[in-house]
Amino acid sequence: QVQLVESGGGLVQAGGSLRLSCAASGLSFSTYTMGWFRQAPGKERELVAAVTRTGSSTYYVDSVKGRFTISRDNAKNTVWLQMNSLKPEDTAVYYCAARRPRSGTPWYASEYDYWGQGTQVTVSS
Repeated sequence: QVQLVESGGGLVQAGGSLRLSCAASGLSFSTYTMGWFRQAPGKERELVAAVTRTGSSTYYVDSVKGRFTISRDNAKNTVWLQMNSLKPEDTAVYYCAARRPRSGTPWYASEYDYWGQGTQVTVSS
């Protein structure tokens, strides 16, 4: 059974930092592209960042470039999202997701095969 378990969310003031973790089990982690998505109330789920299987390529939505960093350790079956200079508009539920090898870029939620339960990130102004 595949499990993706997120942790590290919470309440932080604007300008602060959080580090999200996602521990994966039940899948061949090193063969999956991993992504972090977020969904705010009334908004669609969007990709925040993704990292390819070996970590050689990363993708970021424009609004977080320069502030967020995605990384992974295949030996630990873990992916992280370091979030710095947080803004109130970063407030959302953040989800970890795993995407099987396939062509194309990893922007679309519909192309991810497994999802975590989500962790709430709230940034106060």
